[in-house]
Amino acid sequence: MGHERYLYTKEHEWIHAEGDIGTVGITDYAQSQLGDIVTVELPEVGREVKQFESVAIVDSLKTTSDIYSPASGRVVEVNKSLQDHPELINQDPYRGGWIFKIRLSNREELGSLMTLERYEAYVAEEKRKSTARR
Repeated sequence: MGHERYLYTKEHEWIHAEGDIGTVGITDYAQSQLGDIVTVELPEVGREVKQFESVAIVDSLKTTSDIYSPASGRVVEVNKSLQDHPELINQDPYRGGWIFKIRLSNREELGSLMTLERYEAYVAEEKRKSTARR
């Protein structure tokens, strides 16, 4: 799968840091929960964001969801393809469906995020809870 080097939030965002640039998107689990994505409101390039601040908005047929930044930094790039093709998030959430890139201002924050193993356990628990609620 190749997502072992990604880190995850409890809100189902992922970040893949290379040097001081982190690419951010939402997980496959998140896109499956949202259903068909119809619009993505991208952040402005140059915007300073704090860890866990709402940065983008994804609208699906079912709901509107805030996308939170997994780390603090400055937005350096956004995935403009999503303006015409928001479905890329559904089709390829880890590659073509990335949402924005930030220049990390504090790499140490990444230590508070979940590894793939921890995230998978967290999702399994979320699924178990939602089944129990029915």
